[in-house]
Amino acid sequence: MNDFNPTPFEEYELVSHARRARFEKWFRALCIMVSGLSVLLLVLLLGAIAFEGGPYLTSNFLTNLSSSNPEKCGIFGALIGSMLVCVTCAIFTMPIGVAAAIFLEEYKPRSKTLRFLHSSLELLISNLAGVPSVVYGLLGLSAFVHMFGVFGTIQKPSFEMGARYYYQYESLQEGRMLLVPVAGVDSERPELVDDMTVYTSGLNPIQLRLFDRGEKLPSEPEELRRSLYRNSPASPTKRTSWYFVQFPFGYTVIAGALTLMLVVLPVVIISSQESLRAVPPSLREGAFGLGCTRWQVVWNTTLPSALPGIMTGAILSMSRAIGEAAPIVLVSGVGFLSVVPSSLMSAYTVMPLQIYHWSDHHEPAFFDLAAAGIMVLLAVLFVFNLAAVLVRQFAQRQLH
Repeated sequence: MNDFNPTPFEEYELVSHARRARFEKWFRALCIMVSGLSVLLLVLLLGAIAFEGGPYLTSNFLTNLSSSNPEKCGIFGALIGSMLVCVTCAIFTMPIGVAAAIFLEEYKPRSKTLRFLHSSLELLISNLAGVPSVVYGLLGLSAFVHMFGVFGTIQKPSFEMGARYYYQYESLQEGRMLLVPVAGVDSERPELVDDMTVYTSGLNPIQLRLFDRGEKLPSEPEELRRSLYRNSPASPTKRTSWYFVQFPFGYTVIAGALTLMLVVLPVVIISSQESLRAVPPSLREGAFGLGCTRWQVVWNTTLPSALPGIMTGAILSMSRAIGEAAPIVLVSGVGFLSVVPSSLMSAYTVMPLQIYHWSDHHEPAFFDLAAAGIMVLLAVLFVFNLAAVLVRQFAQRQLH
């Protein structure tokens, strides 16, 4: 006699369903706990930063330049430097990145050899997106800061435009400087003569007057301003125009921007490719059916449809660039800067680098300044992310 008595099908289903329900409840509780813990840690971290840096986050902090006095120190120079570097980086990155994505996605080759090269290039770009940014910093140091030594050194570049060289003297009126023009960086100190044309620090021409030590000096301030002792000490200096450029670039804004371009360019290419790939094939086929050329299809159909995703990826890439510190440490060459960069060939610093130097300072007050700087940097990143969302929504509404 067979004693096998199987469990009824309906009872097995009820038990299995209850077990799955319990497992789902436990898993949901685990997910909520892990998510809540992550949010709690983030809130605690932001709260600690706000507690430390909040008292220093004033209007003076946002408008003052960096200083050795923590009470007068500000982030304005680093903020302007970050904006200038980021805008310059975007100007170089966007056209190259989008053009490369269009070429890789819309102009795929047909021959076997070219298809292999095409896939190899895509693989290379994907790998470059994962390279540590400090590697790009080393590459930028060689390629942009020093240009591999092909164009001389930073101090003696082989190509220079928009620079004028002077010897600088302190006039007999204390605090006033006089500039005597010379031909170049290697020029010897000029011989001073009476009534020769020299320049004030504002580059206004005046006639020089020379005096021997012990000789009676004029009492009028204007006369003292254009007067020098014959053996006055001098130091070479350089003044640059707005169009100044030299090769190699040196530790300037454009070198930093081009280095950050190397960092974010693979990300821009990949995100642009994904946006182009998401365009429905029916749009391309319809345009080809109307007799459009490939470029007309790309320009009038594919690119406008992919524009929201392309712009979102580009803005988020720029937000990554503005938060980079490792490559900028290598290509800025500035540990302390108390001026605002005025051109692409100016020395500069950026917010992450400024925050790093403050946090490494021996005075505790500078650590609080670093916390305030982090709050400003987070606010800028939030603006970038908000801009990405708004641009995407606006572009999608324009399409529909």
